[in-house]
Amino acid sequence: MLVSEYDPYTRGRHAVGTRQFNWTDTERNHSLPVDVWYPATKAYEGKDLDPATQDRYEIVPGMGEAVQQAIKDAEVEPGQRALVVFSHGFGGERRQSTFLCCHLASHGYVVAAMDHVGNTAVDMLSGEGAAGDPEVIERFIQSRPCDASFVIDQMLAGQSGLEIIPEQIGMSGHSFGGWTTLKTLETDERIRAALPLAPAGGFTALDADSVMAKSLNFTWKREVPVLYIVAELDSILPLEGMQDMFNRNPDPKTTVVLLNADHFHFNDAIEQTHDGYKLILGMLAEGMDEDARHSTETMMAGMKPSSELVAGADAYALINGLGLAHFDRELRGSQEAASFLNGDLVAILAERHINVKLLL
Repeated sequence: MLVSEYDPYTRGRHAVGTRQFNWTDTERNHSLPVDVWYPATKAYEGKDLDPATQDRYEIVPGMGEAVQQAIKDAEVEPGQRALVVFSHGFGGERRQSTFLCCHLASHGYVVAAMDHVGNTAVDMLSGEGAAGDPEVIERFIQSRPCDASFVIDQMLAGQSGLEIIPEQIGMSGHSFGGWTTLKTLETDERIRAALPLAPAGGFTALDADSVMAKSLNFTWKREVPVLYIVAELDSILPLEGMQDMFNRNPDPKTTVVLLNADHFHFNDAIEQTHDGYKLILGMLAEGMDEDARHSTETMMAGMKPSSELVAGADAYALINGLGLAHFDRELRGSQEAASFLNGDLVAILAERHINVKLLL
């Protein structure tokens, strides 16, 4: 049996608190809702895991309540912390992946996630921007990296009430947020490590002229270790595109592919999100022109029911474990994390009944 004393999968020793802010970038006249997760004092120990005291919130007004393993406005445990910035996907929301944000905070990190205003779930439902609209894509290609850098500015300036170590800043994001992570590396040298999750931005045979892929040049002025975690059966951003990004990405880099997983295995409530998205696609397809409807129906045909895909708990274990280890090694300089990641990851994860492969 393969055993490591380093255990990045288990929740950390810190209780987790969360705070909300609304910061305005005066240079762009642009306001951003931001949620921050952080280690709370011992007085909150266990309360972040108790359903009676966990933070509850609405993502879309009137469409049900969500809950996360954190305590709203809990007292901060003093100390300087590493920072991870998280960027949501197209039509996502800053709290779309609280499983990862809370896990990192329980291990002593501060995590800050912003809404990319105009590109959230609420915006999409209001009809503000369609996912395939080139003008919408171009607008957010310009604004999303600016959002991330502005949040880093605010965090370093102490606007959250937390102390950040300037030399220990990483970034993660899912889908368009994964693209945002990679693009921000080009413009913000403060980011020292990246964790793109099923990112957009890869060339494929069906999208050889992708604007998002063209916009990534992978030219950074310093070495940035990148760990990609992607899905084998991604029906929205196929594995072919992930291979393209991996090929273009400079060393050091690793891509871990979660087998029998789809695009939404990086979100909270995986099963509901996956099946709900497929249902919405079917409804939207009815009002599309013939070409768009054919493309959408082809995508839907490739989406397995969530019951036939890898369990959400396994996806969370993979993302939390490898994500934490990556930031521990690259931001904190942990030798234990380095030894763990330098091992046979396929075999180590198989011991936990999580099946993966590596892109080469």
